[in-house]
Amino acid sequence: MDDRAEIKEFLASRRARITPEQAGLPAYGGNRRVKGLRREEVAMLAGVSVDYYVRLERGNLSGASDSVLDGVARALHLDDAEREHLFELARRATGPAPATRRRSPTKPPPPVLQHMLDAISDAPAWIRNDRHDILATNRLARALYAPILAHQQADPRRPANTARFIYLDPAAKDFFTDWDQAADDIAAMLRAEAGRNPYDRNLTDLIGELSTRSEVFRRRWADHNVRYHRTGAKRFHHPAVGDLELHFEAMTLTSDPALTLLIYTAAPDTPSADNLRLLATWAATQDQPTPTHHHEDQHP
Repeated sequence: MDDRAEIKEFLASRRARITPEQAGLPAYGGNRRVKGLRREEVAMLAGVSVDYYVRLERGNLSGASDSVLDGVARALHLDDAEREHLFELARRATGPAPATRRRSPTKPPPPVLQHMLDAISDAPAWIRNDRHDILATNRLARALYAPILAHQQADPRRPANTARFIYLDPAAKDFFTDWDQAADDIAAMLRAEAGRNPYDRNLTDLIGELSTRSEVFRRRWADHNVRYHRTGAKRFHHPAVGDLELHFEAMTLTSDPALTLLIYTAAPDTPSADNLRLLATWAATQDQPTPTHHHEDQHP
């Protein structure tokens, strides 16, 4: 991944989406030659010289102070995820050597975490890494994500992966009721993770695979969106029980910050709650052992 190109394209894409009116600036004339703000306007709003901002947008964040980055973030109306991404890009410009960067796990988590998942009996609960590999599930999550886990059967050497399912399996558009939103979210989360952890070979391989095989992913990747995905609602159409609207919470595990625990619940006394109970009954009839694999965090 070309760091300078990444910085340039991220800043330019954020600048292009902000109108002078949104930035509180007068828009002189009706025929602006640029989409969004001009560089000199961003520089003024950020409190830096035009030459300095041009240097930043050309991909040179090396030495940029936190106050400068904060000014740019304010000028471009960056949200929390985008601001963090900007700071990560700046750290990459002058940061530690690749060997010091974390690597996202691919092996199943320790047994104690599987025991924790199994103790959650009334809600789908599962653990993923930052590449969105599904590493451990409880029985209800295995039932909910049966279409995604079935996609893994094409290559049992690899863990099931939500991004790969969304972009490469036609069944995803039936399973995710809001497929476009799901596709936007997963691309934005992978982009954010690439900023945090650019030396994860398995992550770059996944992005390369999706870029090669999915034009839809390539278009979304080119948008340079980044996003947190910590809480919200998802809608599914499950092949066994029908429609489900579930609230989710995503929590980073303190024992391993590269792992995320997700728990889905349905609002009480709703059709989704009824269907979730039906899913639990269906799950009890399925012979679905916890998915395991022998994929190591390395390449043959």
